[in-house]
Amino acid sequence: MQSFYETMAPFCGNAGALDVVPDPSLTRFISAELTRGYFLEHDEAKYTERRERVYTFMRIPKELEKLMTFGFFLCVDAFLYVFTLLPLRVLLAVLRLLTLPCCGFSGSRLLQPAQVCDMLRGLIMVLCFSMMHYVDYSMMYHLIRGQSVIKLYIIYNMLEMADRLVSSFGQDILDALYWTATEPKERKRDNIGVIPHFLMAVLYVFLHAILIMVQASTLNVAFNSHNKSLLTIMLTSNFVEIKSNVFKKCEKNNLFQMSNSDIKERFTSYVLLLIVCLRNMEQFSWNPEHLWVLFPDVFIVVTSEVAVDIIKHAFIIKFNDITADVYSEYRARLAFDLVSSRQKNACTDYSDSVARRMGFISLPLAVLLIRVVMSSVKVQGALSYTCVFLCYLGLVSLKLLNSIVLLGKSCVYVKRANMEDKLFERPAAAPSSSGKTPGRAHQASPPPPSASSSSVTTQPTPRTDSFPPPPTDPSPAGEGESQGASDLRHRTPNKDLLEIDRFTICGNRID
Repeated sequence: MQSFYETMAPFCGNAGALDVVPDPSLTRFISAELTRGYFLEHDEAKYTERRERVYTFMRIPKELEKLMTFGFFLCVDAFLYVFTLLPLRVLLAVLRLLTLPCCGFSGSRLLQPAQVCDMLRGLIMVLCFSMMHYVDYSMMYHLIRGQSVIKLYIIYNMLEMADRLVSSFGQDILDALYWTATEPKERKRDNIGVIPHFLMAVLYVFLHAILIMVQASTLNVAFNSHNKSLLTIMLTSNFVEIKSNVFKKCEKNNLFQMSNSDIKERFTSYVLLLIVCLRNMEQFSWNPEHLWVLFPDVFIVVTSEVAVDIIKHAFIIKFNDITADVYSEYRARLAFDLVSSRQKNACTDYSDSVARRMGFISLPLAVLLIRVVMSSVKVQGALSYTCVFLCYLGLVSLKLLNSIVLLGKSCVYVKRANMEDKLFERPAAAPSSSGKTPGRAHQASPPPPSASSSSVTTQPTPRTDSFPPPPTDPSPAGEGESQGASDLRHRTPNKDLLEIDRFTICGNRID
């Protein structure tokens, strides 16, 4: 056991001379505390890492907003598609059906699969818009206005959760409808038919549009309340999101889904704010001065959304030791979706790709916005219809300009991320019982197609290799065992970001 003098020796003038007992005075102890030194370079790696964390923390707002801006314009592109190009594509499909008796029928299909999906989208929008006319927005607003502040706060949070759940199941309903309507006739069909799927899709879009209408009405009540207490409570609920996400383990795939969800929520919030402004301007006879009354509340809502996203992502990056360069990788993944959807043999429409990746389904929001605009703006006379036509041409021009800029930026991001080779890789065929090992399937894959396969001006040709014929003889037992071992070996929890959609990991617990 060390003596008192041995313990105090380091604080004395000569720490090595333990044979000379120093004077254990308070003055000497204070002098040692005031003159004691240390060298940070002895732990250079730790302090360099801390400095890099600070620099990473400072880079988060810039890198995150780059991703958010790119994703926001992707949502704008998918949203404008419903108002601009979808009616024209539906019109072309109808003209094709009308001209078939005159031009003669050739081929195995009346319409291309993409045209069938466009027709279904158009019918869903028309039916849902007709049904929305029986929903009184003013009555819903006054019904919500009569509730207490606490009830409205609970209702708003429940609506946000319901919107996420309904979106997750709604995209499955739409995908099931599109596949049921375009499934090849040569295959055995094990479905309930196109009409039941179509009715489910119409019901989903109608209910989702009503749910978003209730959200907009609640936000409108918060804007028009005198004491602004409801708006304050709704803004503070955004900061609760920081607590629920920051202190959990978050991998790169989870952060990718969180970023996509934030992009979708930000775009939806802006559309809700547009609906609130339209309803308020209608009530005040489109007085421009009232727009400046709404501006402070709109600015507060937008600023709080941006601040919450930056704080949340900054601390998630810090606590999970993720670099800020990951947002460039996420942006490249979104750009890859856009570029791949423009290929000749694309397997999905771009709006559906955005819906799967971000959870943003444009049909319910578009139906509600059309309903609000038509009830807020009265169109009468030839001049009004001319203005409507000019607005439509403006939206088409904006859509085309936005698509061209996004496509150019996406090509740059894909090339910068060295993902060009993946554009020419064929998607893996559906697993069958033929007993082929992954190695054989990889050897049998065809070489990359020529540059003409990325053309966007020609109709895609149906792929016959996606539907392999049924096997004639069973595979050997040894080959099956090797296939099972290979499946176990390739079953890793870390999926590539290209294989992750919005709702892939929603059922996985994040510890």
